[in-house]
Amino acid sequence: MREAAAQATTAAQTSAPAGTSSAPAEPAPRPLFDPTAPQARVPAPPQAPEPATRSAAPAHIVPAGKRPRRGAKNIGRSTGAALAISALVVGTALPALGMVHAGDAKPTTSAAADIRAQSFTAAGNVLPDVQVHGTFTATTPSELSAMQAATAAAERSGVASIAKPGQVIYPMAAGSYTLTDGFGAARTGRSHMGQDFAAPIGTPIYAAADGCVTLSSESYQGYGVTVEIAHPALSGSNAVSTLYGHMTYGSRAVQAGECVTAGQFIGRVGDTGWTVGSCLHFEVHINDSAIDPLAWLQSNVF
Repeated sequence: MREAAAQATTAAQTSAPAGTSSAPAEPAPRPLFDPTAPQARVPAPPQAPEPATRSAAPAHIVPAGKRPRRGAKNIGRSTGAALAISALVVGTALPALGMVHAGDAKPTTSAAADIRAQSFTAAGNVLPDVQVHGTFTATTPSELSAMQAATAAAERSGVASIAKPGQVIYPMAAGSYTLTDGFGAARTGRSHMGQDFAAPIGTPIYAAADGCVTLSSESYQGYGVTVEIAHPALSGSNAVSTLYGHMTYGSRAVQAGECVTAGQFIGRVGDTGWTVGSCLHFEVHINDSAIDPLAWLQSNVF
């Protein structure tokens, strides 16, 4: 640049017309900006570095009819989510699968097959305590059978038993009778062979002890309507039987050959046969011989 300015000045001096005086020319005014003058270097203001920019990657062109493939990262996320959902479903379903519905349960024939089963071995003389209708207790198969028979008889007659099997009781409920003529009382032709329980017609009569019916009749000699029961369990070496006479017609609740239990309803008080007034004529026989029934009851009732 400095060389170009010098050349321009020389050219101007040489191009002046001839004949002009050689007076020294007036010095040219100094330009506001002299490119030949040394210039002070002014430092440029600091500039923030420009952030590095990524070069734009060319867009991936997907051919028509094809789906773009997911990146490995997206696939990993999807797989992790699927595994978490599967674990949740399995953890929820397995406890429910372990439950057994009552309808699906099947009984097993052997408790030993299940280690969780409890077992108990009782001695031969230990028997279960069976409750029947919440009132009576049977401890042996024979007593259970007797209770079942008594229950069936009560259902047929509509009158409940007033004792337990094996007991000995008075043949009428307490408070329902009055003791009148006793054993040995005078009678025309012979003495009185039993004990009379005076009561209104229709009052229930019960078996005095367990036994089997040997006689059930609407007319038996002078006893009128009569039931007789043999008691093998009480007999031992002696045959014991009880007789119930003067019952009302049509009231017999047992028949010959049936077995009864103590307290079972067998008929109702009447005035049939040779009697004055309504009563139960009750007799006790040991080896076919009549004994004082009241004394026998007092010795055996429990």
